[in-house]
Amino acid sequence: MSVKYINALIPVIIPMSLELPVGDSPAGWVWQNQKPLLLPDLTDENRFGPYIRMLRDSGIRTYYVLPLTIAKQSYGAVSFGSRQVNAYSDSELKFMEQLAMQIAVAVDVDLTHETAHTYQEQLAKEHERLRLVHDITNTLVSHIDAKELFREISKCIGRVMQHDYCSLCLHEPSSNQIRLRAVDFPKGGNLLQEDTVFPVEDSPAGRAIATNHPLLINRLSIKNFPSKATQLLLDSGIKSGCWLPLAGRKRFLGTLGICGFQESAFSQGDLDLLSEVANQVAIAVDNALAFEEIAELKDKLAEEKFYLEDEIRTEHNFEEIIGESATLKHVLQQVETVARTDSTVMILGETGTGKELIARAIHNLSNRRDRALVKLNCAAIPTGLLESDLFGHERGAFTGAIAQKIGRVELADKGTLFLDEVGDIPPELQPKLLRVLQEQEFERLGGTRTIHVNARLVVATNRDLDKMVAQREFRQDLFYRLNIFPIQVPPLRERTTDIPLLVNFFVNKHAKRIGKRIQKVPAETMRALVRWHWPGNVRELENVVERALILSQGPVLNVSLAELKGGLPTPLSTKVQTLEASEKQLILGALREANGVIAGAAGKLGMKRTTLNSKMRKLHVSRSDLFSA
Repeated sequence: MSVKYINALIPVIIPMSLELPVGDSPAGWVWQNQKPLLLPDLTDENRFGPYIRMLRDSGIRTYYVLPLTIAKQSYGAVSFGSRQVNAYSDSELKFMEQLAMQIAVAVDVDLTHETAHTYQEQLAKEHERLRLVHDITNTLVSHIDAKELFREISKCIGRVMQHDYCSLCLHEPSSNQIRLRAVDFPKGGNLLQEDTVFPVEDSPAGRAIATNHPLLINRLSIKNFPSKATQLLLDSGIKSGCWLPLAGRKRFLGTLGICGFQESAFSQGDLDLLSEVANQVAIAVDNALAFEEIAELKDKLAEEKFYLEDEIRTEHNFEEIIGESATLKHVLQQVETVARTDSTVMILGETGTGKELIARAIHNLSNRRDRALVKLNCAAIPTGLLESDLFGHERGAFTGAIAQKIGRVELADKGTLFLDEVGDIPPELQPKLLRVLQEQEFERLGGTRTIHVNARLVVATNRDLDKMVAQREFRQDLFYRLNIFPIQVPPLRERTTDIPLLVNFFVNKHAKRIGKRIQKVPAETMRALVRWHWPGNVRELENVVERALILSQGPVLNVSLAELKGGLPTPLSTKVQTLEASEKQLILGALREANGVIAGAAGKLGMKRTTLNSKMRKLHVSRSDLFSA
């Protein structure tokens, strides 16, 4: 029982906040018994010891207490006191009883209004909670993009709770870091950028994740949370906030942060409300992230399917490396030795020697043969697009980047990446490739998220990388990382004993395709083919055989020896200067036939345009030489 109100003409010493057990005061006795209690003379009163002594000390001698009861509802008691002994007459006692009834009515009205007001407040809060849950549920089913979803969640919270900043932080268990995945500044702000990464330790979000408990901070300070994240928040004007852990289906996703520019901007009630909707937010975020992962895996599988289908279409495998020469057998022995390791391999050789076949053989004999062999010709892609092709890009990374793209490096994860013409990689991309080799990680163009890969790298080139390193056109450290296990593929002129086998193989291969039946290759033709020096190597030989098949009318292969400069024999001991002169004349002849169009000449020679350009630079061939004597 507590004393609620005191009204006295002369001050008394009974404190208004006094609380006593029900049985230790006259008012308590009255409330229990629901009867009035008249104490006409407190001088000799021994009941209710301490309370009566306080009345006597205040000079009270007569004390009358009446119950406050209405409609069987008892609210307490009201008391009257006088400094005179036996002070009240019967009529005054009757008046006090009437007055007590009126006071009881007034108290009932007041408490009823107070209860109704409290109920209305509770009802309003429950309505806000249900509205917030409803809005977030609608957002959950209508948005699948994580960033768009989060901004809509921030708007939903803003309709029932004023805030200045809202953040979604995702926990990355592999590095034990937190990534700021989405940010919403309703009133504007740009210091806290999406994809900012910071350690878990000593940050509000990290504390919420570590304790798995909602965190309310009324005054944010670097002293209590000494981290980069805290400093960024303070620099952005954030002074208080709530951080709530988000639990996904399989792991903790991260935190939802709701912050304000004022200290103590949020109450415990706000934290309780946010805690109730945190589960809905976690479901929404978990679904959005799962959709992102599925979409990314779908794109990756589609790209892998493309490369696997390309492998099937090429119909090349280790068994189709044709030849029995000692030089070729040595190369194949090197392939078998290195294939089952994950070491980087550099394949060297002239254009048309079959460097891609060697790379495919390495992949097919490796432990990665069940995954894709992803290929990229570095010389065939413009420099501006090469980085995107290699490492991928994020949406909006550059003009025209309307969607995220997965690069070849990422596609080759757990498989093999074959980079042809690796010497044509521009200097600005070489450090990024070096990082893939050393750290097995990279970032997409326009992104900040570090992606880890486990790809085996095989490269090929017909350029002199040693010379390029000396001329500072190629990074020395990258060259050393690529040159771990070099394999030199011999030119066709150094394995002439394989030419008859290759001719018969190409005859059978292309005869089936074009629907012809060739039964014989004349001995004179075969001798001419063996004695030609084949500047375009195996690719040139295949093109010559295919063209001969098309022109042959009967069962005998008819090769135009005039195309081989009259079929004149070229001794294998011919000096290098003579070979270079022959190559130069062959290129000039092809250019004349193509009216100076390099792409047309490259097609006639059975080589790529970029390879022909490289040959022309090496042999100092220019268009001014075309029609000179």
